[in-house]
Amino acid sequence: MTLPTHPLASPRKHAGPPLGWLAVVYMSLFLVGLYPVTIFGGKPYFPPPSASSDAIVTFFQSRASAVLLCAFLQFGAAIPLGIFAATVASRLSFLGIRAAGANIALFGGIATASNMIVSSSLLWAMSYPGVAHDATLIQALYRFDFALGGPGFSVPFGLLLAGISVTTGIARLLPKWLAIIGFVIALAGELSWLEIIFPKVLFLIPLTRFPGFLWLVAAGFLLPKTVAETKAAQS
Repeated sequence: MTLPTHPLASPRKHAGPPLGWLAVVYMSLFLVGLYPVTIFGGKPYFPPPSASSDAIVTFFQSRASAVLLCAFLQFGAAIPLGIFAATVASRLSFLGIRAAGANIALFGGIATASNMIVSSSLLWAMSYPGVAHDATLIQALYRFDFALGGPGFSVPFGLLLAGISVTTGIARLLPKWLAIIGFVIALAGELSWLEIIFPKVLFLIPLTRFPGFLWLVAAGFLLPKTVAETKAAQS
């Protein structure tokens, strides 16, 4: 007698956009957006927070088109980052994570994306003719923009990385070394808060930003998409 056969149940797969490619699109738009306002795009380039008021006014008066292009691309970059945050929180929940880390990552990602939208909108406003000729106004807008794009970026971005790295490290959803690197970058992001009163720790902001971009890409591609992959990673 031939026994009836039953097909093997296919592993459950998370329904959502690909995290790795979202991170790639976000990183690409952000970095391309920096090009016009850095030394590679011409002089003068985007002034540091320690720059004189004359340097700030001169930059925005002479590089309005570069500022506008930067604002356009970085506004666009905020969208895939927000989608990444929502998707990774959903993915972690799908994979069985019940810890607060998933919600912390969601908060960090949405806060970072929101600050980017406001920051790029300020740059857009500063690129309009006549705005940069008001020295008091342009300096006030510049300081506000730097607050959003400096610590206002790195602190919530660090929370995004911390929420992902800690939960995936404990649950063994990502390689241990990658989870540890993510936590170290996240720690730099949280410490960058000190830049508000200690300008000498400004280096913590790019130390969070650029390694963090690469970390998001790696984590996005390596985080399991199915329950079957999760069990295999934990075995």
